[in-house]
Amino acid sequence: MIRATVWFRCSAMHDPVMPVLVKPAVIGWKGKAREIDLVIERDLTGAELVKRMKGWITIDPGKAVEVFESHGRLKCFDDGELVVEVEDRQDLEALQRELAERFGDQCHVEAL
Repeated sequence: MIRATVWFRCSAMHDPVMPVLVKPAVIGWKGKAREIDLVIERDLTGAELVKRMKGWITIDPGKAVEVFESHGRLKCFDDGELVVEVEDRQDLEALQRELAERFGDQCHVEAL
């Protein structure tokens, strides 16, 4: 298993950025007939985090997720950093090639 950090191009500053999950999503409930005090905290998956970057990065996040998931698995580490996990060096090189072909210098990965 090889892990690589995922870098996108920032729409505003045009420099490489990685979305980081700072804290878990907090989900609550609103009842129609009663008050509900239940709150659930859960981390986003790597794909969920990337999909929420629409407008913040220069490429279509949905298309990026398709490319990443065709070669490996997006994942958020416990510290919130976004990585892609692939089986071996060949898969990583294939992912790098497809990212370059589809997105140019707007998205790339760096092996850890």
